[in-house]
Amino acid sequence: MKKFLFYLTLILYINTLPSPAGNVWVNDLRTLFLSNNAIIYAVNLRTFAAQDVNQDGIIDGEEESGNFLNSIGRLDEIQYMGINTLHILPVMEVGKIHALGTAGSLYAPASFNQLNSQLKSQRSMLSIEKQFIKFINEAHKRNIRIIMDIPACGSYDLYKKNPKLFLKNSSGNPIQPENWTDVLILNGGTESSINKDVYMLYKDFVDYAIALGADGIRADVAPSKPAAFWKELIEYSRTQNPQMLWLAESAPNWNTPISKDICFTPYNKLLDAGFDGIYGNFSQMKDWRKASQLLDHIKFINSIKTKFSNPKSVIGDFSTHDEISPILINGPKYSSMIIWLNSTLPINSYFVDGFPTGDTYIYLYGNKQARTTSTDNDKYFVHRGKLDIFNFSREPGGNHTELSEEFLYANKFKNANSKIVANGKYTEFKIANPEIFAYAVSYDKTTYIVAGNISFKNTNQFTMKLPHFKENKNMIIPIKIKSIPKISNGKLTLNLESGEIMVILINDYEL
Repeated sequence: MKKFLFYLTLILYINTLPSPAGNVWVNDLRTLFLSNNAIIYAVNLRTFAAQDVNQDGIIDGEEESGNFLNSIGRLDEIQYMGINTLHILPVMEVGKIHALGTAGSLYAPASFNQLNSQLKSQRSMLSIEKQFIKFINEAHKRNIRIIMDIPACGSYDLYKKNPKLFLKNSSGNPIQPENWTDVLILNGGTESSINKDVYMLYKDFVDYAIALGADGIRADVAPSKPAAFWKELIEYSRTQNPQMLWLAESAPNWNTPISKDICFTPYNKLLDAGFDGIYGNFSQMKDWRKASQLLDHIKFINSIKTKFSNPKSVIGDFSTHDEISPILINGPKYSSMIIWLNSTLPINSYFVDGFPTGDTYIYLYGNKQARTTSTDNDKYFVHRGKLDIFNFSREPGGNHTELSEEFLYANKFKNANSKIVANGKYTEFKIANPEIFAYAVSYDKTTYIVAGNISFKNTNQFTMKLPHFKENKNMIIPIKIKSIPKISNGKLTLNLESGEIMVILINDYEL
């Protein structure tokens, strides 16, 4: 009863807050996502607006870590960049026992219905819930939706409070995921009998997220729970908010559980259970050497969407907080290719804070002795080349201004062509050169064509046929292109530098 009254109070408080232009915010994230028009930006609020005054990478002393209120100051920037959805990495209270890093991992929750006290601004008298609600409302004023992240495991702190939530081995000891030392596996039950205690833990989170005003939920390591668990939870959430988006951290190539002692639910069963989308597995592109590997993968991803009774989509997970910075893989050219694939393929764009400026996520303090700590770990734990989720660290950033401009331009292109992205027909071109990929998306007498050189060593020339193209009628509008293409007899010939991607728009032309 107390929980019900608490959530009701939050909902009533939200209704008293001013709304943009006098209008009440109406969640449309699920519709946006299923039309492939979500441009998602993942942020760690502890670092999102961190005030690193002495620029040593660490937030300590009189410096201010990112929090719900100072993060509002970056929302205009987010809106300007064309981002319409924020994926907020976990904001629940974190564990401090057997912790990684000096702040504790975002994915080691100590609670599923209590916000992380580290994110409360000490400069305001507002409660932490009202501070987060204010952040969400300010995002909504700028037409930015909010996805909250629900972790897959629990911290040792949570285990000490409620050990019955956790999976045990034959000796009665809690089970740790392989290679994860700061969390223990929650027991979601089985397909025939879900664990109601863990289910209620997650249901509390859903109620909390809806009361706070969130528009969607991203389920961390979703395969670690039975499909029946998710089906019941998702159906419940839809009775509260039909537009609540459900994104599963799962992908077609995920085929092993996080521990041999835990259940594993493949992506197709998760989608059957009600998830709206999964990860598109595009992080594999860093290992591809032939254009056909990318094109075959796009075909496979497109085929997934037609196998279910309800619409489904994917995110362009070329780079996530779990992946190495693209700048470290193939430099700015690789990041540029990721930007334009996200904005032109029938997928939802997905980026991590710091991507537009080319952050390498190299932290000089990594794994060194800490000056201070709020956990039982006195070292700055980091994953090299990945966004820091373990410490109070600097705001993500880099110095690649040209990449930032391209990021802005590509997002504006996607937003301007939302109908083509949502309804367009995808067509693959046959190119003789194995290092060149090319595809088109057409809708309502408008076509954009994308071609790229998957080699980051060789310059390649290619020729492609444009059926029914008329030079005196159809105008080619360059969107992203370095060299002028040659067009003759319905054929387009172009040179692509190593790692270059080209985008052109053709009006009054449809494949």
